[in-house]
Amino acid sequence: MDINDLRGIQTLLVMLAFFGIVWWAYSAHRKKPNDEAAHLPFDDDDIADRTLKQDKTEKKQ
Repeated sequence: MDINDLRGIQTLLVMLAFFGIVWWAYSAHRKKPNDEAAHLPFDDDDIADRTLKQDKTEKKQ
């Protein structure tokens, strides 16, 4: 066994790890967390709007 055999085994292991991560990320049981993560930027807008409204009401008092 020489260095090229080790490089081939390493490439195979990294490729298997990559496909495993892709399979895990796109599997059906990850759908809900992925949807929640996809909406996070929009949730920040709601929080910012509520904060601005709260600041305006506090200044009026």
